[in-house]
Formats: sequence, C-alpha cells, structure tokens
Amino acid sequence: MNYMEIKNNCKLAGKVNTPSSKSIGHRALICAALAEGKSVIRNINLSKDIKATAGVLEALGATIDIGEKEIHVKGTNKVKYSASELFCNESGSTLRFLIPVALLQEETVTFTGRGKLVERPLTPFYNIMKEQGIYYKNNNGMLPLEVKGLLKPGDFHIEGNVSSQFISGLMFALPLLNGDSNIIVTGKLESCPYVDLTIDVLKDFGVNIDNYNYEKFSIRGGQKYSAKDYIVEGDYSQAAFFLAAGLLKGQVQCTNLKKDSLQGDKEFINIARRMGGNIIEDDQGAKAIESKLRSTNIDASQVPDLVPILAVLASVSQGQTIIYNASRLRIKECDRLHAVTTELNALGANVIEKEDSLIINGVERLKGGKVKSWNDHRIAMSMTIASLVCENPVIIEDYMAIEKSYPNFYEDFKSLGGKITVH
Repeated sequence: MNYMEIKNNCKLAGKVNTPSSKSIGHRALICAALAEGKSVIRNINLSKDIKATAGVLEALGATIDIGEKEIHVKGTNKVKYSASELFCNESGSTLRFLIPVALLQEETVTFTGRGKLVERPLTPFYNIMKEQGIYYKNNNGMLPLEVKGLLKPGDFHIEGNVSSQFISGLMFALPLLNGDSNIIVTGKLESCPYVDLTIDVLKDFGVNIDNYNYEKFSIRGGQKYSAKDYIVEGDYSQAAFFLAAGLLKGQVQCTNLKKDSLQGDKEFINIARRMGGNIIEDDQGAKAIESKLRSTNIDASQVPDLVPILAVLASVSQGQTIIYNASRLRIKECDRLHAVTTELNALGANVIEKEDSLIINGVERLKGGKVKSWNDHRIAMSMTIASLVCENPVIIEDYMAIEKSYPNFYEDFKSLGGKITVH
C-alpha cells in the first residue's frame, strides 16, 4: 500500500490561494443545469465531488463543458434523461441534492455510488416517496437506488437533526413544480448555514424561497431558473486547515475568502480566537499567526466539517476541550468521531470518544507515528497538519483521499514549507 511520510516539526510560512467552496460549487452547477440557456461557473475547483455532480447533471440532460477553472453549462429548464445510471461516486451532496431533481420527470433512473456513500441514510426521501406513491427500490437500505415517479407539490416534513442536504435537495426541485410547497422542519435544524447557502445561490439564479425562522420554508411553484455568469467564492472549510497550520507552527495567509460570506465554516475564525488564536482578517482573506492555544467548548451542530481540524488544535491546547452535538459525524465519509479519536491518539493525543462528543485533554506536543485516512479527505488533511506539532514524522496511509475535495492540498502544503515523501 502506498503511504506518505510527512516530516515533523516543519514551520509553515506564506500564502495560499484558497480553493473555491465545494458547497457553493455544487449548488451553482445544479442551478445552472436547471436554467434555460448558457451559464458559466467560474473559479470552481474540480474535486471528485464536483465532477460527480457534473456527471449526474449531464445524465439528467444538461450539456457541461469542463475547463481548467470554469465550467460552461447549457441548461434545459427541465430534466431530460440521457442516461439511466446516475453515478455519484462518494459525494453525499450529489446524491441527496439530485434525488428530488431526478423526480421532476417520470423515467426510471438508478443512483449508484461507492465507498461509504453506499450506506449513508436516505430515510427522509424514502418517507416522501412512500407518501407520494413514488416507486423506489434499494439494496437493503443501501445503494443502488432505483426510482421512478413524479414529485408533487405539498407539505414536506423533514427532521432537522439528520442532514440539511435533504432540505437543500427539495429546494432545488420544488420551485419547478406546478403548485406551492412548504418544507416543515421537525425539531431544531442543524447546519443552518448550509440551507442559507442554498437559498442564497437559488436567489442568484432567479428562484426565491421564504424562510420562516428555519422552522418552515415556503416555496412558490412555477418559478424558473435564469442562466448567469457565476463566480464561486473561496472555501472556509478548506482554509481552516492552513489557518490551523499557521496557529500551530508559523504564519499562513489564506486569500480568496469573502469577508461577509454566509458559509457556516467561517465560524472557524471565531472558535480559533476563543482558543487564543491570532487571526487577522482583511478584504483578501485571513492570516493566522503562531499562537499559544487554550481549551474551549465547541458546539459542532452547525459546523460538523470543522471537527477534525478543531480536534487537532484542541489536542495541543492548554486544558480540556469538549466538542459536543457531534453525533452526525458518525455518518459522514467515515465515522469521524471514531476516526479522529483513533488517529489523534495514535499520534499521542489524549482524546476520549463519547456517543455524540469528544473530550480532548491537551498535551504539550504529539509524538507522531503511523495513521490511516479512513478514506476521508478531512481526516487525511487534519493528520497532515498535526505533523507540525509532532516529535517524529507522520506516516499517512490512503493519503490521496484529499482528491474528494482539495486535490492540490499537498502541493499547497509543500509551497508553504511542508516536507513530504511518497513511498
């Protein structure tokens, strides 16, 4: 098996052009594919997940031309199937966003995927299909998923603590139906910022949704998407890794970040500051300067993707950090609570895993050693950053998991002074 050895105790310094937001990229591509006419999505990072969404949209009838940093999309204003198999690779966003879109026309299609995506839950959609008499067939609750039937307007009840992706998926499809709909959230909605992103991108493409305090979303039917030239902003969830690197060992500036962004993962900056981190923001982005960190308590319900890298910071912070409301991390690309605990402890951290939380007792330094990525991009990147505060090198198995979201991560790491060797 190939593995990567990362030299310990490197000091990083310099500037990173933050890749575009994967979350916004998915949304803009889908809106462009549902619009009539030609759109250009600029500054889009061609990760595996984005390529998966582009591939499924092509199968649903859009014409997509992928360039180096932009994607040209010719939409159809409706779904016209050109293929019956919709391969989502390992992208949960692709699968959950596009199931409702596929139900805009009554043809049989099959959603397939690989890795952990095959078993990620789709219960809210199954409940809707049962209520509306839409045919579906799966493999004992797992992919492949075959569906046939037309989505109808109405009231859609969705639990707020499973995944906001189900709500966003409905938001793409419901405006195109011939009647009005409501999405009614049962319980408290987690990951609200991701729903905000969906509503914001929809508005940019001419579709409006009314938000009633995240308890109900009203969607007028008969709307149309408008084609446009769209620029995707930088991704705070990716910037978090290099901002963390600057706080731990050096000084790193991340550019291409929108200061008034709606991205929920912008909260990384506030959390890091609570931990004593010195982060300076300007109109170009943010700069992180090496800091002495202290513990804090972190509510993960709105920022689940930040947990792996925040756990790295907490592992060498003074005192005890508790990351709570984190049970949904067990149904990501891997069981991230267990993966973070296992791999950070393998490096010499003191992490205690609970059902929906992590208790992290900070140590002065980590020891280093061999870890696995769990085929999870955020675990691979987090362990790479952890090497900066290790006494010995870090060896990562399955290190190319980063291609899912940030294909150039290791190149950026090296450009700042990181030293890696591939075996």
